[in-house]
Amino acid sequence: MIPATLHQLKVFETVARNGSFTRAAEELLITQPTVSSQVKQLTKAIGLPLFEQIGKSLYLTDAGKELLITCQDIFEKLSNFQMKVADLKGTKEGQLNLGVITTAKYFVPRLLGSFCQHYPGVDVALKVTNHQEIQQRMLENKDDLYVVSNPHRDIDLISKPFLNNPLVVVARKDHPLAGQKNISLTELNDLFFVMREKGSGTREAIFELFSQHDIAVKVKLELGSNEAIKQAIAGGLGISILSEHCLISERILGELTVLDFQNFPIKRRWFVSHLTGKKLSVIAETFLDYLLEESPKMTFPESSILAQLAQ
Repeated sequence: MIPATLHQLKVFETVARNGSFTRAAEELLITQPTVSSQVKQLTKAIGLPLFEQIGKSLYLTDAGKELLITCQDIFEKLSNFQMKVADLKGTKEGQLNLGVITTAKYFVPRLLGSFCQHYPGVDVALKVTNHQEIQQRMLENKDDLYVVSNPHRDIDLISKPFLNNPLVVVARKDHPLAGQKNISLTELNDLFFVMREKGSGTREAIFELFSQHDIAVKVKLELGSNEAIKQAIAGGLGISILSEHCLISERILGELTVLDFQNFPIKRRWFVSHLTGKKLSVIAETFLDYLLEESPKMTFPESSILAQLAQ
C-alpha cells in the first residue's frame, strides 16, 4: 500500500484542481512551501512524477491524472459517510452541490432558503451558469443535482419535472402591438428579436415553435443574460421571449409589457436531474425529495408586468 496520508492527498487534489501551488496554499490556508513539501513527499511515495511544469503552467502527468480521479472518489465517499453518520444521529449535515441554468436563479434561491431553514446543518454550493457549462459540469460529475429547462439528451440522466416554466413574449411598453389581444403569430414575421445565445433551452423552444408555423424573425442581438435582454428590450432593440420567472423580480417598472400572442405562453417545465448510476448523498436525496414535494406549493411574487395579463 502506498504510504500516503489523507492530508497529502487533499493537498495534491487542491493543487491539481487549481493548477497552482500558490492558489492551493491560499485555499488551504497553509504556506506554499508546505504545499510543495506535501506534494514532494507524495510523489516520492508513489515513485512517479505527478506534475510537470511547462513555462508558467502546471500540468498533471498520467500518474497525476489517475491519482486525481482516485482522490475525488475517496473524498466523495468520505463526505457521504459523514452525511450518513449525521443521518444515523438524527440530523442532516453536509454539503449540497447544485448546478442550475441562469433563468433558474429567479426561484431556486427561494427554494434553497426554505430547505436550509428545515435543515440548518446543510451547506449549499450553488453554481449558476449557461446550458453549455452545465453540460460540461455533468460530464465531469461536479455536482449532485442540476436544475435545467431542457435535460441534455446526449448525457445519461435521470430527470424529473417539478415546476412550470411558461415562456412569454416581452416588448417595450410603447410597442405597436402592446394592448392588443390574441395577436396572430404571423405578426412576428420580420420583427427584430433579442435572443439568448445558441444552445439555450429557451432559444431552442422558440425556434421549434417558429419552425412549426413558418415564422421568420430578424435576430438583432444575441445575449447570454436575461437581465441584459430585458435592458435591450427597454432600449428599443427589439422584442424577446422569456420565462415568466425572469419577470418576477422585474424592476424596470413601466418600461416592459407582455404581448398577448396566440400559441403563448409556450408551456415548458423545469427539471431536476442527476447522472444515471450516481449514488446520491443523504443530503442530495433529501433536497430532491423536498424539491419535488414543496415546489408545487410555492407561490411567487407577481411582477407588475405579469399583473397586466390579468387585466
